[in-house]
Amino acid sequence: MMDLKHFEKEMQVKGWVIFPALFDKTFVARMLADMDKAYENCRRIQVKNGVDKETEGTLHHLVGQGDTFMEYIDKLEPLMPYMESYFQGKFILNSFGGNINAPRRKSYASNIHRDIRSFSGDMPLLLNTLFMLDDFTKDNGATWMLSGSHKKGEKPTEDYFWKNGEQAIGSAGSVLMFNSNVWHAAGENVTDKVRRSVTPMFCKPFMKQGFDYPRAVGYKEGEKLPEHVRQILGYNARVPATLDEWYQPPEKRMYRPGRLCAA
Repeated sequence: MMDLKHFEKEMQVKGWVIFPALFDKTFVARMLADMDKAYENCRRIQVKNGVDKETEGTLHHLVGQGDTFMEYIDKLEPLMPYMESYFQGKFILNSFGGNINAPRRKSYASNIHRDIRSFSGDMPLLLNTLFMLDDFTKDNGATWMLSGSHKKGEKPTEDYFWKNGEQAIGSAGSVLMFNSNVWHAAGENVTDKVRRSVTPMFCKPFMKQGFDYPRAVGYKEGEKLPEHVRQILGYNARVPATLDEWYQPPEKRMYRPGRLCAA
């Protein structure tokens, strides 16, 4: 594992780091099998609702669509000190998507973008991660990163981005982690094979999640989960809806101290 001080320096200067080969090939293969099934499910709904053209090759909210996606949340425990260092405190899952970068095809991920809609400066509101399910190479469209761009609010020009960006190269099982203010783009896949990844994003606990994971997984199911998994999924940052839910001892509250502004 990376030295924490080195991680903090890289995130401050470049805005991104790669944790190489964190997960073994067996786990990667199992997740790829789950991803195939999940894409069939997502694609069916995309087509049914008429949004299939703009969402081709993308998957969203994978928790609950395969065992390995929940296992991945559990396996993030060794990375939590780095993520808590970035957030300067606790964090929760904001979204859990996936991407299939097909040969010579482009999706919205190929555009130069960042995944936070407003520049947050020094306030760490969001954190991107990308779990490589195939080797990320120059030829199969490894993600392009513009180092240091997390310090500037304005979008770089196309010419400047492609001239100064660098690709995040890594083997399957590696994890790319980056400040959500970093401008980035999926590269073009010029091979004859797909390049796949899952892309969980994390946020400060007081922010609204992109999907209601505690409700989707189930409140009763949440009682069986390890504490660090409950924390990441957002079980400790829910909003009470009744006075009975509000007036509870700290260990039974839907929100926990240190998660919300009014903790």
